[in-house]
Amino acid sequence: MRHEASAVALTWIPSEAINGLLRKSFDVGITHYDEPPPERLDPVVETVEKLRQEDRFRAANLLQAWVEFEDGEVVNSGYQGGGVLGSTTVRAPLLSHTFEAIALPDIQHAPQVVDGGRAVRFVQTCGGRTGLPAPRRVRRKPFVQWAAPTAWTTLALTIHADGTSKTELTGASRFPRHWVYDNDGELIAKSGLVDFREWYRKSFGKHSPWGDEDSPALVTAVETALERAFSEKIMRGGAKPRVKKVKEGATLVRENEKGSDLFLLLDGVLRAEKDGERLEEYGPGALLGERAALEGGIRTATLTAVTKCKVAVASASEIDRDALVELSGQHRHEEKNGSSR
Repeated sequence: MRHEASAVALTWIPSEAINGLLRKSFDVGITHYDEPPPERLDPVVETVEKLRQEDRFRAANLLQAWVEFEDGEVVNSGYQGGGVLGSTTVRAPLLSHTFEAIALPDIQHAPQVVDGGRAVRFVQTCGGRTGLPAPRRVRRKPFVQWAAPTAWTTLALTIHADGTSKTELTGASRFPRHWVYDNDGELIAKSGLVDFREWYRKSFGKHSPWGDEDSPALVTAVETALERAFSEKIMRGGAKPRVKKVKEGATLVRENEKGSDLFLLLDGVLRAEKDGERLEEYGPGALLGERAALEGGIRTATLTAVTKCKVAVASASEIDRDALVELSGQHRHEEKNGSSR
């Protein structure tokens, strides 16, 4: 019996990911951010190629693999697929030029038989550099770099004898954002933190999987469809939200204090706590604070930054009350003791 499966990581640049002088080239349209990838890749391979042609991502790690089983035992296995890089288009008055990305060799580890011989685990790293030069000072020799930093993802795909599979993001560059899809093309996870400054100064040479180190991926769950709709409304609707930075370990709001603003988490990880008990951790795309907006303007939980975070602060009046009630029900259902923020 032969079983095949796939896993995909799409790497893209969201609008909130870049700060400093480089952001100006994005804001004035010299180069561009990326629209969020779709929530589903259907069919997987064809959709990845379509997105590449539309310049919708910077890189894709397309891990495809197969395993042959006989009487429940592994008899053969192998890789298919690999890295797919996008491009960077630079526009200036009377001039437009597309720089093709520079792919680095795919790293495909030897398939590992696991689960008592009833499954095989595949691990693949893909990535590269944009073709656009990025001169900058760096902390290590040669102290000046001209080539763009390296972006990558490392995916693990485990195929079982019953035909099921499991997808994991085990490593990734600190910039930009990485979204992960399973064998069915469903979005299942996201990288939780984008750190442009560290990536821009450090991710080159031996400080990458093509040298001697990978960066562990901080992975968070995918937000709900309702939260995605709210995110679109808050970030691209009427009034522009105020963006607030929260340091690692700092408190965004405290339980029992007054307040009714909503918080859209743009980057990083926030932890909810009630009566000193940890409830849940949330990643980019989560909309928090709805319970206080619905229940008299008193915070029902404390929100603490697990990593440095960036949040968009919005008025609850911008969101339909019935929709907030629905969101509150979803959060209440997900948390351990039935509480929300």
